[in-house]
Amino acid sequence: MRVPHVAHAPFAVVLAAAIWIRVIAVLAYPAPLWFGDSPGYLEAAVRLRPGETRPSGYPFLLWLIEPLHSFTAVVAVQHAIGLLSGVVVYAVVLRAGRAAWPPDEPGRWSWRVWAPGLFAAALTVPVLIPVHQVALEHMLMSDSLFTFLLLVAVTAVLRRRRSTWWLGAIAGTFTAFAALTRSAGLPLIAVILVAMLLRRAGWRACVAAVVAFVLPVVGYMAWFQAVYGQFKLGKADSIWLYGRTASFADCRVVKPRPELRIMCPKRTDPRMSRPFAAMWTKDSVFREIPGWVTGEQADRLAGEFAWEAIEKQPGDYAKVVVHDTFMAFEWNRKPYPTPWTWLQYEFPEGEAWSDEQALLAAKYDPGGGETKVVRPWAGQVLAYQDDFAMPGTFLGILLLGGLAGPFLHVRAGGRWRPLRPVRQWATGALLPWGTSLALLVIPAATADFDYRYVLPAVPFACMALGISLSGRAAA
Repeated sequence: MRVPHVAHAPFAVVLAAAIWIRVIAVLAYPAPLWFGDSPGYLEAAVRLRPGETRPSGYPFLLWLIEPLHSFTAVVAVQHAIGLLSGVVVYAVVLRAGRAAWPPDEPGRWSWRVWAPGLFAAALTVPVLIPVHQVALEHMLMSDSLFTFLLLVAVTAVLRRRRSTWWLGAIAGTFTAFAALTRSAGLPLIAVILVAMLLRRAGWRACVAAVVAFVLPVVGYMAWFQAVYGQFKLGKADSIWLYGRTASFADCRVVKPRPELRIMCPKRTDPRMSRPFAAMWTKDSVFREIPGWVTGEQADRLAGEFAWEAIEKQPGDYAKVVVHDTFMAFEWNRKPYPTPWTWLQYEFPEGEAWSDEQALLAAKYDPGGGETKVVRPWAGQVLAYQDDFAMPGTFLGILLLGGLAGPFLHVRAGGRWRPLRPVRQWATGALLPWGTSLALLVIPAATADFDYRYVLPAVPFACMALGISLSGRAAA
């Protein structure tokens, strides 16, 4: 039975509100919000070369937009990507909902006509409406692109019960693109492949996914080698893991060999997280090593020390990973990893502009790039910012809800049949649920907690909840 277009009205309302919020944000702040990583991304885009410490997937997007010579265009594109992420979540959950509640009655006002769209629209609200999602899209950062690329990969796997080879190729390709946008995407190919196997995708689909993932990654590493002489994704692949171990490493326990003793973390300012201080402050051990964090010696020593610390203190390592993962679910944000970092994820009240930013911005958009605050629009954005932030606890609720689907299923007559709903969950909701959880655990295990790393997990948690509850209704 054909579903009337009016059934999409709830999502149309949410999408219209999301568009309006972003239009006001662009009017209030015509240029992007800058972060510590932004100059490196912009320099890689202007020179079109691999970044030394981060992959250049996002700089490639900036390079594509550069002919427009407009930072406002950059912001607009990133907001469009954020809106598309919401559309993808809506489409996936709507499809699951319609399978669960197929319209079986004629008439526009049948609850089965409205329920799937209303349900799916509600689950796009955490993706499209909270202010921190909007602010992240407004930043000169890779996260909105990274999230969208992963959403495409996950959606490709969920598109059919058994993936064809070309859907596998799409999933592998977009996972690779995500990994080349943020290296945290690298382990997610394992999540994709496990989901494909559980869904009984044929060997052709799995091989296509692996090949499609490996080719772009290896190609990027070859490009990096041509520029820097190292077959790697970056010059500083190991410093992030070293920063993680700085949270707990005790050289009295690790007992490093003489060459590695220089890597013993120093006492740091208590206002900063230990990983941040270990890498970026005057207390950083890398300031005593030639080449700083991008030097070959620094990367080698950091990797050796980090793995030795994990081997000697596995319990302490596990403890900090669990602690930092659960920070994502706290109700209120706190000044972490520094008193100033977390504030950079919000729209500012005033303007700030460094000489470095001005020089780099002039190469990309002469006369543009400064974080201007245009009133009265900025007043509306700041008022919205005060009232429409999503506490991390809601993300925890979304994940718990996505996990609970199989356990809510009881067959008619009250007979408990646990295996069927668990199988349905494993072949449906598990992929977005596992992706969401992985996006929280991977940074906590390999770098440090940061509120910026939490937001990409939200769309997948919403998708998982929608599929999980729809699976219950359909069973």
